[in-house]
Amino acid sequence: MNIVLVEPEIAPNVGNIARLCAATQTALHLIEPFGFQLDDSRLRRAGMDYWNHLSWFRWKSWREFREAQARDARMWFVESKGPKHYAQVSYLADDYLVFGRESAGLPKPWVEENRAFWLRIPMFNAASRSLNLSNCAALVLFEALRQQDFCGEING
Repeated sequence: MNIVLVEPEIAPNVGNIARLCAATQTALHLIEPFGFQLDDSRLRRAGMDYWNHLSWFRWKSWREFREAQARDARMWFVESKGPKHYAQVSYLADDYLVFGRESAGLPKPWVEENRAFWLRIPMFNAASRSLNLSNCAALVLFEALRQQDFCGEING
């Protein structure tokens, strides 16, 4: 699996997601610009010593990232108001889970042009604007891994 963070703004979120990726052997793709420096102490603290245990990539732009991937690579865009619930799709082992900036999400044209791959995480309280980015990444990633029997040690 792959997690893609487009222009992440909050260092501790990225650090937490790095730990998640290390624990699940998921590749992490970070797309610039960032709202922090990669040597930010909060990034290191949240990621602890896990950075040495994960495959991660730094991309200058969405275009550079996208051109480096196979044309048929499946990109799942996780953004509010998506037409599909994140647990109602079938994930493949090499899929990409794409998340946007904490303050603005993903660009609307991206999700509109990719409606078949636009996913939502349900929110039950209308007064709640969003969930934390690292929580969203964990929810969707573990559903994708569950479908691939990643949790096989639980079942047998």
